[in-house]
Amino acid sequence: MDFCAWIGCGRLGLELAWFNCVWFSEINAKAEETYRTFFGEEEKNYWDLMKINVDDLPDFDLLIAGFPCQTFSVIGQRKWMEDPRGQVILWIRNILKKKNIKYFILENVKWLVNHEQGTTIKSIVALLDEAGYYVTWKILNTVDYWLPQSRERVYFYWVRKNLWPFKSKLEFPAKLIKKTWLNEYLIEDDEKYIISGKKLETLTYYLKNKYNNGQYNVKDLIKKEWFIIDTRQSDIRFYNNMSPTLRTGRHGLLYSKDGKLREISWLESLLLQWIPYKLATKTINKITDKDLLWQAGNAMSVNVIVALWKKFLDFITLNNPHGGFSSTLISNSKVMISEWIWHYRNVQQLEKR
Repeated sequence: MDFCAWIGCGRLGLELAWFNCVWFSEINAKAEETYRTFFGEEEKNYWDLMKINVDDLPDFDLLIAGFPCQTFSVIGQRKWMEDPRGQVILWIRNILKKKNIKYFILENVKWLVNHEQGTTIKSIVALLDEAGYYVTWKILNTVDYWLPQSRERVYFYWVRKNLWPFKSKLEFPAKLIKKTWLNEYLIEDDEKYIISGKKLETLTYYLKNKYNNGQYNVKDLIKKEWFIIDTRQSDIRFYNNMSPTLRTGRHGLLYSKDGKLREISWLESLLLQWIPYKLATKTINKITDKDLLWQAGNAMSVNVIVALWKKFLDFITLNNPHGGFSSTLISNSKVMISEWIWHYRNVQQLEKR
């Protein structure tokens, strides 16, 4: 089941690994609209998980959640339990215990690891260890799994301790060493994303501010074909064949293509989270460009969830060869993740043509 679901990238990663989802929980109405555009109007939303009657939930084997990160984020106030959003983890624990869930995957910003000098993440681990779960966590970067976006997030694996004797250690997926090309994702041809007029004037003014004055001009930037240009408040940064972390509310990500500067579009942002082209384009004339850019910045990276779950399946299969899932949720883990991702990327390229 998909909790703190946002636009459903965690669910999508598991469904691409041949799992079925039994409804979701998401409190943001705009994100829910995109979720339903992706997965269908018949989906049941349980809304605020802190108000859910656990007895009303269907049975399920695995819980996935990108629990609220604002309270831990470096750009937030880092209040944790003083912030209601920081208490979501307590309600997740409550659902796990009452429903006796076997497995779950959590995702959050990497700054959770450093929050309060590391005491916060230790408290979360202890909280769920006490609830009866074996836990391990690691910071993974999206770019290490064949997607050209540098996006570091902390991921948690959890397994109920009383399922079976563990014969092996639960490990995270190794990096997939394969070159990805940014031009496979920056495919927008709509001229409205070309920087011109007032937007070009604004950029020119920015290049002359006290931080950047004399360092760059528009002609210089245009020459950087396929470089991502990140115009931050205090400086300008360049990324060669890779995007920086997509963020909510972030503006100023540009790139040069065919002698023109372009803004990264909503479609390109969704592709850079590994959302399939056909699924992304279902939002056309339904969800605003602004909302999709914002939502992409707060989403999970689908490719990482697929890689995580393949490794998790290997662990489950080794420790419980008789199967660790309900009959409706049995997954096919025979396909090697590297082969699957390569096939998926090629298929996605064909869909765009």
